[in-house]
Amino acid sequence: MEGSTTGDRSLTTASLASASGYSPQQVRDLERLGVIPPATRAPNNYRRFTPRHVVALRAYRGLAAAIGPVVARRTLREVRTLPLDQAAAVVSALHVDLTRLRTQALDAVAALRTIRSETDSYTAETSADAMSIGELAEALGVRTSTLRFWEREGLVLPERVTSYGARRYPQGAIREARITAALRAAGYGIPAVRGTLETVRELGDVDAPVEALQGRLTDLAHRMVALVAAGADIAALLGDAERG
Repeated sequence: MEGSTTGDRSLTTASLASASGYSPQQVRDLERLGVIPPATRAPNNYRRFTPRHVVALRAYRGLAAAIGPVVARRTLREVRTLPLDQAAAVVSALHVDLTRLRTQALDAVAALRTIRSETDSYTAETSADAMSIGELAEALGVRTSTLRFWEREGLVLPERVTSYGARRYPQGAIREARITAALRAAGYGIPAVRGTLETVRELGDVDAPVEALQGRLTDLAHRMVALVAAGADIAALLGDAERG
């Protein structure tokens, strides 16, 4: 084990690990990866850290919770080497990204609730209610090729009419397309959308995807709080760098 803490407030690897909640090996790994500033060395070659390293590790923990460990490591390496204005812009962009994800989720919840209310007031379908692929693409603001892709993935199931196999989208297929569009806009991958649509087809309602999106909003709220806390620590580190 490396030597004990000295009177100049330097910290050993073990004491930094204890103060930060990481293991000594994790501290060494994060130093090696450039996530925290390099330690100085005592005459006996033991690492000597400072309270600033505690702040750096706390910033990393918050960033990892907010944006994931890979991006957190890259971000902290960047902000330690960039000029102040560029470092601040990097952190600001993270807030923008999370706000965008929250807005997308809120839009998807609103869309699904509209779809649910329309389903509740469902009236008998007529042939005039169906849409062609071009009409549906225009209504959703997507390309016809996107609708064909969704069909290949089993997300939207149109009817085939005429000897040329032209697609016809009745109310059920239109609803599936709208749910798909809402969830894709909220960042859901194809497998997740497929699973949601299977639930909708089985149960006949959209409560499950709405609840899933509410859970996503709660998760985003926790991530945004973690990012705010990490931002305060990063600001302290940047302030120290400026004074240094």
